[in-house]
Amino acid sequence: MSSSGTFLSPIQRIRIWYALLLVVCAVFIIRLFYLQVIRHDYYQKTALSSQLKEYQIPPERGVIEAHNGDSTVPIVLNEKLYTLYADPVYVKDTKVAAEKLMGAIGGEVGKYQTALETKNTRYVILAKKLSKLQSEQVAKLDLKGIGTREVPYRTYPQGSLAAQVLGFVNDEGEGKYGIEQALDSKLKGTPGQIRAITDAAGVPLAANEDNINVEPKSGERVVLTLDIGMQKQLEDLLKAGLKRVNSESGGALILEAKTGAIKAMANYPTFNPAEFYKVEDGNRFTNGTVSSPLEVGSIMKPLTAAAALDLGVVHKDQTYYDPSQYKIDDAIVSNIEEDGGAGTRSVRDILQLSLNTGATWLLMQMGGGEINQQARERWHTYMVGHFLLGKQTGVEQGYEASGLIPDPNDGFGLNISYANTSFGQGMTATPLQMGAALASVVNGGTYYKPHLIEKTISSDGKENKDYQKIVREHVVNKEVSKTIKEMMEYTIEKNSMLYGFKRSYPSYSIGGKTGTAEVAKPEGGYRSDVFNGMFMGFVGGNEPQYVIVVRVDTPKISGYAGSEAAAPLFVDLTGMLINNFGVNPRS
Repeated sequence: MSSSGTFLSPIQRIRIWYALLLVVCAVFIIRLFYLQVIRHDYYQKTALSSQLKEYQIPPERGVIEAHNGDSTVPIVLNEKLYTLYADPVYVKDTKVAAEKLMGAIGGEVGKYQTALETKNTRYVILAKKLSKLQSEQVAKLDLKGIGTREVPYRTYPQGSLAAQVLGFVNDEGEGKYGIEQALDSKLKGTPGQIRAITDAAGVPLAANEDNINVEPKSGERVVLTLDIGMQKQLEDLLKAGLKRVNSESGGALILEAKTGAIKAMANYPTFNPAEFYKVEDGNRFTNGTVSSPLEVGSIMKPLTAAAALDLGVVHKDQTYYDPSQYKIDDAIVSNIEEDGGAGTRSVRDILQLSLNTGATWLLMQMGGGEINQQARERWHTYMVGHFLLGKQTGVEQGYEASGLIPDPNDGFGLNISYANTSFGQGMTATPLQMGAALASVVNGGTYYKPHLIEKTISSDGKENKDYQKIVREHVVNKEVSKTIKEMMEYTIEKNSMLYGFKRSYPSYSIGGKTGTAEVAKPEGGYRSDVFNGMFMGFVGGNEPQYVIVVRVDTPKISGYAGSEAAAPLFVDLTGMLINNFGVNPRS
């Protein structure tokens, strides 16, 4: 050892290096333990993420069918198209791949390249709705990480027929409007799943316990109550009828009086559900007969008469003095000029002459001779509790509206408000609500839920026919039902020339009522220059078979919208049903 410092012996240096080596080995062992044991799950998942491919297999959406004579035929089917997808991990030269795709199937190179360069994903969609030929062209390119898969899309063999009733399926596979929205959960089925471990080239390893393959479950097949022939003729007559009176929109429906089954329902203008994306005005998608409530006008009067008769406050042969106008809450209720002025009237005159004062008189009788709380509450009970206005019917349609019935005990000008409701103003309802209510009155007093579904059939063949339902019995008693039926027949008989009946149908029962409704202003009050036309009635033999409701929006005519615009359409539809669809004549 020198005076300049201390020197380590060879043995000491060996021991130090040995100690350092032990420390390094310990560090490696601890690190390996940390990676292989403590962080095992994390790194396993990370490794799998680069080898795991997971796809959802879309199920085939349920077919929709309708009646065509004695059989049913599809009116909504599925067409096999292809989705172009990519796994960006395996696409090394995105520009070359994008250029090859554009050359094979068209499209924009920039959009393909941007999608292929998406970070942190194993699955991007490059294009949708490719044809089988385009899918084959992509396969010939043999681009690693890029492929196509078969996807079903909706197709419509009948074109735009019943478009608003059916609705459509958007690009995300969601049912929108109509049947497609209302029964989306039944129609869409259950997706399948592919989850596979792949090798470095992306090829699934067949024998791997982590692979999953769950087959998709198809959606339910739906059979509608619609009759294709009746639907087609209804749509043609509706379009022609609206054009005849210079109306830009309207609707009509036909339902069975004793089942609630809707046999035809249409709106105009319409659209092609296969090209829904071309429609700029979203209102075209709406089924106005169930989604667009309005003040219905005088088609309410048969229901007002039915309530008064059922309560026993008037009887069918009763007469009264009609003053031709009433003053209520500083407002005047009056009639049209053609009512003949003041005089003695009968209950059936109220319908035949469409007397607003007559409907008001009926309401007064519910209150013991005046419009009061009792009258309002009784009439409200019938509107909401018997005729089920102010609430959804439950028909299988997206966006069904409830309409509005005013509270009998809360609000401004309650007496005049309720006088207005007796002849269909100051309240709103949809044509379907009114049709279902009339059906319950003239069929003997049973309210059937209006429905568009006859049955559904699951993928395993099980049928569900639980769609025809009785919602309420004893809506009115059977004698009242018979009386209202006769009064509506009398209204048609006395006004047949006015409505446009050019031929007689003596073997059939035809009854109806017009409605010319004022159009409310958004800021309050009513317009004086335009009116909506309504007609509600029935056709049958010994018993009403079909109920028909017609709506004509703001026709440009010189007369009354109900009698000159809506009534001729009703005449066309009754003739169509009698001549072509087996209406049973009187025995």
